[in-house]
Amino acid sequence: MLFQSPFQPEPPFTHGQVPRTAVLLCNLGTPDAPTAPAVRRYLAEFLGDPRVVEIPRLLWLLILHGIILRTRPAKSAAKYASVWTPEGSPLKIWTEKQAKLLQGWLGQRNHQVKVRWAMRYGSTSIASQLDAMKAEGMTRVLVLPAYPQYSGTTTASVCDAVYAWAAKTRAIPEFRFINRYHDDHGYISALAASIRRYWMANGKPDQLVMSFHGVPARTLQLGDMYHCECFKTARLLGEALGLSKDQYQVTFQSRLGRAQWLEPYTEPSLIKLGKAGVKRVDVICPGFTSDCLETLEEINMEAREAFLHAGGKEFHYIPCLNDDPEWITALCNLAQKHLQGWPTQEAPDAAALQASRAAALALGAKQ
Repeated sequence: MLFQSPFQPEPPFTHGQVPRTAVLLCNLGTPDAPTAPAVRRYLAEFLGDPRVVEIPRLLWLLILHGIILRTRPAKSAAKYASVWTPEGSPLKIWTEKQAKLLQGWLGQRNHQVKVRWAMRYGSTSIASQLDAMKAEGMTRVLVLPAYPQYSGTTTASVCDAVYAWAAKTRAIPEFRFINRYHDDHGYISALAASIRRYWMANGKPDQLVMSFHGVPARTLQLGDMYHCECFKTARLLGEALGLSKDQYQVTFQSRLGRAQWLEPYTEPSLIKLGKAGVKRVDVICPGFTSDCLETLEEINMEAREAFLHAGGKEFHYIPCLNDDPEWITALCNLAQKHLQGWPTQEAPDAAALQASRAAALALGAKQ
């Protein structure tokens, strides 16, 4: 029996290959279409990730395939359809645009790097983009998750996908990972600027609600720092806006199942505000850098209806950073900081190099 290598065939190594650098912008993922079959495929991969649901594996797989994937896809597909655009999923559109803009911003600073985008779940996958980068001769890759706050359920899962690809690859590129930027000055400033612009056009609310994606409460006891980083982001954003602590509050959305998740929950908090006589709330989702189902449907539709039904008068959703120039600048600064020491500058052409050397020799002869 012939020995079979566990590694995929790769192009032969080329001696003297010029090192090339790439950035991989990774977001969570989205179905390929707002249909039940597409959502089922997506949820099977997403909810099948042990990083996302941390309960005994066999029990969870029975629940997932026996109940959830039989009942939830049709309902979720209808929600996706409510935010779907002619160009496709909003999350995919914004992530792709951010990657293109980031490459342009870096290029203006003479960083000749290739920027690609990928989704942790669904297409375009992290593995397929790493394959493409390797085929293009990339020898160094900076992995940039779209999650400002670190969590094992998100950031670490991106690392898992990269490591899984590397486990099947013979010649592995050099990797760097950006784990968090919840307190990055550029990120906070971009958020604050977007809110100020919104308030200049629409006036200020009685209460600003900062809604972050929720995770099970037990993750905090197990060592996940996500909860703390969300609150630090909120504190820094509140300070940048000059708000007192009673002018904003932090909530957590997207609860799944009956277990206790990080509190307070977003929708119940909005209902409480409405019943308490608060007339206007503005809601922003700082943990999402691109608008998606969780912001456009869960917040701007479901949460809006809940607040108004509870007695609130005005509900304003402040969009995510998306392609905001100040945000892309912050993203560029973040990438540039983590690219330090790698060869990213454009090499001078031979003629320019020869002219430079001649000028140096002439200057030396004069001295």
